[in-house]
Amino acid sequence: MKTTRRTAAVIGVLALALVGAACGSSGGSSSDTTAAGAATTAAGSSAAPTTGGAKVSGTLQGSGSTFQAAFQEEAIADFQKANSGTTITYGGGGSGKGRTDLKSKVVDFAGSDAPYSDTDKPTEPILYFPIMLGPITMSYNLKGVDKLQLDADTIAKIFQAQIKTWNDPAIAADNPGVTLPSTNITVVHRSDGSGTTQNFTGWLTAAAPSTWTLKSGSTVAWPASTQAGNGNSGVAQIVSSTDGAIGYVDLSDAVGAKLQYADVKNQSGKYIEPTAESASAAGKGITVQPDLIFAAYNSSDPAAYPITYQTWVIVYQSQSAAKGALVKAYLSYLLSDGQDLLPDLDYAKLPDEIKSKAVAQLDQIKVG
Repeated sequence: MKTTRRTAAVIGVLALALVGAACGSSGGSSSDTTAAGAATTAAGSSAAPTTGGAKVSGTLQGSGSTFQAAFQEEAIADFQKANSGTTITYGGGGSGKGRTDLKSKVVDFAGSDAPYSDTDKPTEPILYFPIMLGPITMSYNLKGVDKLQLDADTIAKIFQAQIKTWNDPAIAADNPGVTLPSTNITVVHRSDGSGTTQNFTGWLTAAAPSTWTLKSGSTVAWPASTQAGNGNSGVAQIVSSTDGAIGYVDLSDAVGAKLQYADVKNQSGKYIEPTAESASAAGKGITVQPDLIFAAYNSSDPAAYPITYQTWVIVYQSQSAAKGALVKAYLSYLLSDGQDLLPDLDYAKLPDEIKSKAVAQLDQIKVG
């Protein structure tokens, strides 16, 4: 089940990206939702799972995070089955593209793993809806090494090109008893403005403050010796085809590409495998701001995978009567029935305390 669904999702993501690219300039003029759907929103019933309530119709378009792309593909397919009059498309391109597209109003919603900066956010009010958590893996390709452990300082030195070969003493210290080859390390990072990059470098800033010097952001000044790939899948492809490579890739894409990935040392001193379960543990006790912005990385929970991150669907608070019913219904689905799709895609469901806040925030969407 898991392998089949993930394979289908990978194929679907590519198709969605093409559809999103083809429709990218028309997001502001998509076909309207039905008057019946708008009436459903006005009655407040769209906050319930749409698979069991009144149906909606219309067209929505989104873009952004490649981390959530596989989930979007599955969720869109299921939602459209229950609401046959709907057409929803989602194109990747990275969190930065999603935020830019939403600000420019060429899409109806943005997928993003990082919030807007204060200087970049739209002038009109926006709402953040968290939809899931997931691990950022340290995916690697190293012949003869089937098990690897890394701590934050070692990872920081690898990605700053201070550690250049796999048999470096720092890596050996993390892996007692493992025979490490002298293979040169090829560091692979994102070429696009990426929430994955922002969360990975944010974790390094927090977990290796005396070692990491490249700061945190959706793009950073990587060393010239590194290689770049577009999207999580682009990084995964380069790692897969390059002996000695290491890159940061979300778990769903890493599993889909059949990559190996390291266990990473958390705050409690335990080396933790990236799984949906260890990502869920990272969601415990998160401090959530009133606007539902939070960071899941570097959790103090002993069972938590430390490089866990979150992703949001971002929408404008004020929606037209034509679009509002469908926006609320789709968000409601992502926060209810859609959560059941996540484990098969190697993502983690939202913790109940965060999900309940997101569901309650649906009432803040103003329609008409």
